[in-house]
Amino acid sequence: MFDNFGEKIYNALIKGDRWLRFFEGFGKTLTISLGAILLGSIIGVIVALIKYNNKKFGKFNILNKICDVYLAVFRGTPVYVQLLIMYFIVFTNTEVMWTAIITFGINSGAYVAEIVRAGLESVDDGQIEAGCSLGLSKMQVMTHIVLPQAVRRALPPLCNEFIALIKETAIVGTIGVVDMTKVAAQIVARTYEPFVPYLFTAIMYLAIVLALTYLLKLLERRLAKSDRQ
Repeated sequence: MFDNFGEKIYNALIKGDRWLRFFEGFGKTLTISLGAILLGSIIGVIVALIKYNNKKFGKFNILNKICDVYLAVFRGTPVYVQLLIMYFIVFTNTEVMWTAIITFGINSGAYVAEIVRAGLESVDDGQIEAGCSLGLSKMQVMTHIVLPQAVRRALPPLCNEFIALIKETAIVGTIGVVDMTKVAAQIVARTYEPFVPYLFTAIMYLAIVLALTYLLKLLERRLAKSDRQ
């Protein structure tokens, strides 16, 4: 495996400026991941609020049923199959990057919704009743009492979901997106040496995950500090 390791690095990364192709793939992976995280967060929060308000206040009955179907479908089927359906059936004339972002965003939104909903429901009902008794509207109770606590409690599982999402994007090469994993596969096909390309790909994924974990921990500490103050 380690015989002529320097030559393997040269063939995989240096020759023909192949390292540039890796960073182009890195950019596409990062774009898909961040786009999907943003879309998934928006969808997840909206769905969680609908389900929470339906349970607590009996509102949005029809929307709640639609959300139940959405959660069942996108949590009950593999994201790979969803990606193929979106590419070959739903978004046949859409640019593949957008297809990937939308697919992973919708899929992640189903998991984010359950995480946020659990965070909302973890807030004691007594705090909601106390807020209402002080004359606060339901919107004010949600904004000033429920959401701050729910977000702080939901951050650790949300971090795990976003990390899983980033790693899941490695399958986008199947619909023609030349991401990091696809670049590595193309280089392996030319050099017949899989060790360096796939190792380098793993290191780049690890860098993205560690950076995201660090940022979310900073946010978590900031929220905890503001709560103590």
